[in-house]
Amino acid sequence: TMGSNGNFLDNEEAPTYAPSIPVPNVQELVRKDPLQVPQRYVREVEDRPKDTDTSYLSSVIPVIDLSLLFMGNNEELTKLDLACLEWGFFQVVNHGVAKQVSQKMKDAAAEFFELSLEEKNKYAMPSDDIQGYGHAYVVSEDQILDWSDALILLVHPSHYRKLKFWPNSPKGLQEIIEEYSNAIRKVATELFQSFSLIMEMDKEALLGLHKQLVQAYRVNYYPPCSKPDQVLGVSPHSDTSTITILMQEDDVCGLQIKHNNEWVPVNSIPDALVVNVGDVFEVNKTCFHWCWCKQRQNLSWLFYYFTLYVRYGVMASTRVLSTEQLRIIIRQEFLMHHSCFRTMR
Repeated sequence: TMGSNGNFLDNEEAPTYAPSIPVPNVQELVRKDPLQVPQRYVREVEDRPKDTDTSYLSSVIPVIDLSLLFMGNNEELTKLDLACLEWGFFQVVNHGVAKQVSQKMKDAAAEFFELSLEEKNKYAMPSDDIQGYGHAYVVSEDQILDWSDALILLVHPSHYRKLKFWPNSPKGLQEIIEEYSNAIRKVATELFQSFSLIMEMDKEALLGLHKQLVQAYRVNYYPPCSKPDQVLGVSPHSDTSTITILMQEDDVCGLQIKHNNEWVPVNSIPDALVVNVGDVFEVNKTCFHWCWCKQRQNLSWLFYYFTLYVRYGVMASTRVLSTEQLRIIIRQEFLMHHSCFRTMR
């Protein structure tokens, strides 16, 4: 509901999503038979991870120092510009998220996935939403499935939360998600401000474009797999968000990004965050990535930022726009300026 001043009221309902077909729980499949890999998860040979060594490229993935961006360091802004131009991915260090906050998030999420299936299913994702525990975006009985389970929640703005999907176990998980999401939102804010500066605009310009910035939390659980070369934890895709901020486990490298037609592993830097520029900002390229499964279990934690409501030109009201419409607006409104997003290839 929109108020007379053009702002959305707190009783506005969260967005809904396309129906998703219920599918088996992967963690439970592995628990019952560790050697079982049902055919529905097996990729065609041409779609499987290749055994080519591109690990040397991992060290070339840009690393951005957020503390320098915060101080307006021009050299670091240039590095960010090039990172968006050439990769669409980068890692962020000195981001200000306390190590103990990140560790609490890791420990609590791991505890959640160790709960019984009956307990986790108390928060099961319905077929017409993406909030809850389960699998989203399964649209066909013939679809090859990902070797993973997930917990997905909308966390900001707070009136989008559906608390029936927020787990009560382990104790304190809700408060930990709140604390961690607040810390990550500060990182996202600083990145949006830096993007604005790169585009030679006011520091708050991009945040001003986001009439409503929606923050979604997702933790993926990848059970161990007896045939890791035949499955994928997450299918090749690009993110429909503005940006995605990811925390990986320090000792597991599962994320791979496509760069110059090569799949490049993103080796985790201790305490770093991985940032993916999403489809909304990407105009002339798409940042494809996937997650490769290992023989041991691991998790990844993601925060997506969506631009659902956009202030366009001198319009007094706020419109709900599709991703493609929003990309056109950004192209028209912003890409006339010098920008790291103008000439992405």
